[in-house]
Amino acid sequence: MNVLGPTRSSAAMKWNSLIGDALNRFTTGRRRRDDDDDEGAQRHGQQQQPFRCVVSEQMVGIFVSVWARSGLRRHVRHAAASCVGAGVLGRLGNKGAVSVRFLLHGTSFCFVCCHLASGGKDGDAQLRNADAADILSRTTFRRRTTAAASPAPEELPLPRKILDHDRVVLLGDLNYRIAMDDAEARLLVRAGKWSMLLENDELLLELAEGGSFDGWREGLVTFSPTYKYHLNSDMFYWSIDAAAGGGDKQQQRAPAWCDRILWRGKGMRQASYERCGGYRISDHRPVRALFDAVCELAGGGVGVEHSAAGIASFGHVPLL
Repeated sequence: MNVLGPTRSSAAMKWNSLIGDALNRFTTGRRRRDDDDDEGAQRHGQQQQPFRCVVSEQMVGIFVSVWARSGLRRHVRHAAASCVGAGVLGRLGNKGAVSVRFLLHGTSFCFVCCHLASGGKDGDAQLRNADAADILSRTTFRRRTTAAASPAPEELPLPRKILDHDRVVLLGDLNYRIAMDDAEARLLVRAGKWSMLLENDELLLELAEGGSFDGWREGLVTFSPTYKYHLNSDMFYWSIDAAAGGGDKQQQRAPAWCDRILWRGKGMRQASYERCGGYRISDHRPVRALFDAVCELAGGGVGVEHSAAGIASFGHVPLL
């Protein structure tokens, strides 16, 4: 989640409260439906299964929060966070990434929430690629620092770098644009020809070439562009202002898929990838993905348990 404004712990706490309320309200509602359908047979088994926060972290305007069911939470260990700034002067944190990692059973997970360089001018895509490479290179998780946190004899050393983890998800306002003539892109947007636009999507081109995202994957993009919209509207920013001949020329650039979710690692399957409808409090539109992930058991045994992870990327939502 990319949140406008300086670091404020109160804002992060408020977002965590809202996330927890939403997750547990959904779980409670579904449990009640199950109880009605099964005449209460599932009541005792599911009643004590609310979601709990595993780890959350904020750096300036970037915030990430990971949650797990209470029944699964006891299998989550060694949660940690790492922040890397890539903004003004490369270190101030208005751009960059917040990464969190943990072990689920014997499998390491890492979630990387990014805000890469903005802009649609020539050369800006290279700045985004450089930001991504810098984040992947510089992000480091600390080693265990207390005796209580020492690994069990059968545990391998914890991964310290993003790419050392078994399953990795990278998401956020990646800011990639459409690499084609602006006027032509607008015609395709008006016609709703997303597949033709995506042939020139900067991120998809970079994924195909390797480079900063070598080994990463993205699900099929079938949704409309996520940026840039008028607040509380489904109208693209340029569709009104450009037609009227007003507004900043740079802000009139054709829409793009700025908000994305990538992943890498064996044992992951993406079940869905879509844009969230109904959220109009930002000039971005959030996207979400659902993954099934296979987890090895602690000690090296192969687990048959699958863990579903819902991932959402919100670009530029207001502080609360």
